[in-house]
Amino acid sequence: MENKVLNTENKMGTQKMLPLIVNMTWPPLCSMMMAYSYNFVDSMFVSWAGRDALEAVSLAFPLNTFLLACAIGFGVGINVLVAKHLGEQDQESADRAATTALWASTVIAVIINIVVLLLLGPYFSLFTDDPVLTGLCMDYGVIITFMVLPTMHQVTIQKILQGTGNMIAPMLLQMLGVFFNFFLDPAMIFGWGPFPVLGIKGAAISTVFGYSLSALLSFYVLMGRKQKVEIHLLRYGCSFALTMKIIRIGMPSFLMNMLGAVMVTVSNMVLIGFSTAAVAFFGAYFKMQQIIERCVNSLVQGVLPVMSYNYGAKKYDRLKSAFHIGNIIAVIFMGSGALVLLFFPAELLAIFKADEAMTMIGIPGMRIMAAGYIFAGMSIIFASYMQATANIKQSIIINLLRQAVLLFPMMYGFAKLMGITGVWAAFPLAEILTLLYSVIVYKRGRNHPDALTAAEGTCQVPKTNRQ
Repeated sequence: MENKVLNTENKMGTQKMLPLIVNMTWPPLCSMMMAYSYNFVDSMFVSWAGRDALEAVSLAFPLNTFLLACAIGFGVGINVLVAKHLGEQDQESADRAATTALWASTVIAVIINIVVLLLLGPYFSLFTDDPVLTGLCMDYGVIITFMVLPTMHQVTIQKILQGTGNMIAPMLLQMLGVFFNFFLDPAMIFGWGPFPVLGIKGAAISTVFGYSLSALLSFYVLMGRKQKVEIHLLRYGCSFALTMKIIRIGMPSFLMNMLGAVMVTVSNMVLIGFSTAAVAFFGAYFKMQQIIERCVNSLVQGVLPVMSYNYGAKKYDRLKSAFHIGNIIAVIFMGSGALVLLFFPAELLAIFKADEAMTMIGIPGMRIMAAGYIFAGMSIIFASYMQATANIKQSIIINLLRQAVLLFPMMYGFAKLMGITGVWAAFPLAEILTLLYSVIVYKRGRNHPDALTAAEGTCQVPKTNRQ
């Protein structure tokens, strides 16, 4: 174990930066795409059944995001604990933490399931009083809520394995569930083969089955195969104090993932005042936008540990190198995505069987919102730099600015001034202003480290490493 730890440290501190970042980015990129594809596949196939069904899935999207955010937040907490204990050569604490995580994820999932089921009706009533649309929302929402238990288990085990350094097995396990969902989804929606026609219910059922398959296989890999942690369900049981520690560590990740759900909810509340076609378009657009942005989020998972390690090792030249290379790759990812949206909006909307009303709203909307993509990618890397250099507060502020604090007031205000075009314009403007703030904070920390340290209670790069 000791040799493996030393080799990992040596790699992050010495390997050539670009290959290092690429090698640490592609496994989480595959895993994130696999996790995200569930709702995207649902939306794609459901759209073939009619716009009402697509609107229902779009209104339920924040629910999916919330359930996944709960799983990811808890998973990140256990990932950090397992990695920390293994690095300290404390095998018993690593085993105890992993065991507690399995017990706690079950209890938390059951509680979330009950609470969400009770709140589904009031939630959907915020957006529509159409009985047909409400019925479709409830048909999908009630079933999809039951994905929380297998999702919590699958993500918890995935993060436990990643905490031991195993990046490949979690990716393959998630991939199997996604492939299963991809083929089962249309079969259950349209009644192919032995399945009856279930419509939107079929999309929800296939998603729950996909996560369940991944969870079962994950249990087999963790419990039935030799791993660097051992699960002792009866010996260790479930520690309340340890559970709260896992939740506390994972809370920032939960909040960051929840911002997307909150943003979609607020956007839907604004857009429903214009038309249901606007809601349907935004649901489809957001799924495309998330594919692009998740490329940068996976880049963060590769760059963040590299920056953190070199900051702690006082290798500030490598810290800055990782930061700059991360920014360049983020610009390439987001710039490429923006070009696709700018030049092929009609073709992308056709994937979701967009009708004339949805297409007329969507083409200019996609082009306006794509204008902010490059700024968004850079802001995400700036936030990661703040996190890597122990400035957690500024990292959270940057993410809140771009997805809530600046965006929501501008969305409401511009909607009154410019109509639906103002809603779209709020997105790139929020990204530009957030990037300006990020640059100011970065330069302030680099040029006035003592002042920022006193203000934020953090450590910054010393003067000797300033450019």
